[in-house]
Amino acid sequence: MTQTQPPNTVNDKTITGATEANNDPDNSPWYALRIFCSHQKEIAETLQAHGYEIFIPMELVGVEDSNRHIKQHLRPVVRNLLFIKKKDKEATLRQLIQDIRYPISVIKKEVGSNLFYEIPAHQMSEFQAMCNPDILEKQYLSEEQARLKIGTEVIVAYGPLKGLRGRLVRSNKRYFLLKEVPGLGVMLKVTRWCCKAI
Repeated sequence: MTQTQPPNTVNDKTITGATEANNDPDNSPWYALRIFCSHQKEIAETLQAHGYEIFIPMELVGVEDSNRHIKQHLRPVVRNLLFIKKKDKEATLRQLIQDIRYPISVIKKEVGSNLFYEIPAHQMSEFQAMCNPDILEKQYLSEEQARLKIGTEVIVAYGPLKGLRGRLVRSNKRYFLLKEVPGLGVMLKVTRWCCKAI
């Protein structure tokens, strides 16, 4: 008899984002990869097969089956982006990306630069924690939308989000903690009084 997992259970820690990054002593930075096709999962599996740690932000989505029952399924938040932890020289990753038959590019440090944008390990760790699919009161933003949000840099001093850093922004009369990485932003509902300006 097969066991059914509860809908909020995350199966694959590496791909879904339920990583244990906060306990990882490795301070290797991460890269953001843009994907110009519909083969995100296949690309992620290829990179994993070469020993890279992958992170794809996921969210729980209700899908109605033939019996009109709603079942929760994990789906990527965006299908044209994934994050990869640095493990070799940039040249090694460049070669691997060229060998993959799908169009992929690594987000660069700045326009016109050939250097990859490195996301610091602590920033990526906080971003992964905020992307936890079990946290329901959150919103995802495009890079452009996140950039337009005005807010104060804060650290959460109390409550379940204690220790997380980001921008305290207001949306629809509620407060959110906004964390940005190249290509994506995530906002978690937060109580303003739990935050201290940095």
